[in-house]
Amino acid sequence: MVNKRLFYFFILIFLQNVFSQERVITTGVPFLMITPDARAAGMGDIGVATSADVYSQQWNPAKYVFSEEKIGLGISYTPYLSKLVDDIFLANITFFKKNSERSSWASSLKYFSLGDIQFNEFIGGTIIDQGIERPNELTFDLSYSLLLSKKISMAVATRFIYSDLKISTDMDASSAKSVGIDISAFYKSDIFKIKENSSVLRAGINISNIGPRLKYDEGGQMNFIPTNLKIGSGLTLIFNSENSLAFNAEFNKLLVPSPIPFIDENNKSLIYKQPDINFLNGILESFNDAPGGINEELKEITWAIGFEYSFQNAFLLRTGYFNENEQKGSRKFYSIGTGFHLDFAKIDISYLFSRSKVRNPLENTLRFSLSFNMEKNSLIENDNIE
Repeated sequence: MVNKRLFYFFILIFLQNVFSQERVITTGVPFLMITPDARAAGMGDIGVATSADVYSQQWNPAKYVFSEEKIGLGISYTPYLSKLVDDIFLANITFFKKNSERSSWASSLKYFSLGDIQFNEFIGGTIIDQGIERPNELTFDLSYSLLLSKKISMAVATRFIYSDLKISTDMDASSAKSVGIDISAFYKSDIFKIKENSSVLRAGINISNIGPRLKYDEGGQMNFIPTNLKIGSGLTLIFNSENSLAFNAEFNKLLVPSPIPFIDENNKSLIYKQPDINFLNGILESFNDAPGGINEELKEITWAIGFEYSFQNAFLLRTGYFNENEQKGSRKFYSIGTGFHLDFAKIDISYLFSRSKVRNPLENTLRFSLSFNMEKNSLIENDNIE
């Protein structure tokens, strides 16, 4: 008989970090950290302080009140592990609406499919078909953003998280559920001069997925959800009414406990695992719990830089670089992207080049996202106007 419980465990660990080292921080529902939109993906997975777009819900919903559109709809599809299988993917749909000059709300749905898994059992030398299972995970978000002053906004988002990784009816495991809260802020300056060029400065911060741990098995280990701190800034240089160039930088840190050394009671060996504490203590301890001290804490911070060139706000070119320490996951990649913006729709495309020894699940994968501008907002000033 196939050991289905072992297979279930392997899938979960594989999707989190198949090549991870002992001190890599792992969480449940890691798909929440996958970039859903091609615009951000083309700039090295950057979005907390870029200009507002439909997909701001993923990065910083406080940006919505600075949007040039009053109503927007976005749809995206991201193949995952596309070089190995063709049925694992992340789908996303996002909608936002500005209530007034000072406030807006948004909602999004993410669905992550782990594909079809065929199960067989060997009974008396005969293979018995046990059917097909499709493990999946999803989230549903709602956010509200408010303009506090001419330059500063804040937002709060709530997220329902559902993870159904049970792949056999005779297993003890059940679907896991949790909720998460995001708290974010955004700053956008007035247009100012740098030499002869008009410029706009942006800054953003978002603490996302603040919430209880996931529990799959009764009495089993509980998994932290990926509580994450994003901090970033961006500068847009407006050369004239047709050309602009944006520079962006972003730093990320998971606010979950680092794996710490324990003695395995079975074989008396040293192992690393996360402590069994609640999520609030996990957030507080995440800043100073790494076994290697401050040096290891700094290694847990990822950073990225990204650039976006815009011509007539209709044709865009993007590139970026993302870096993670080799001891903490070793994600290192370049990305490129482009965008085509019409009056009513935007099409964005991105492509990723890995430079890590660890293969990236999104390596050599084209990613597309589509958004619709359903109503322009005349109250917000366009950056591309001098």
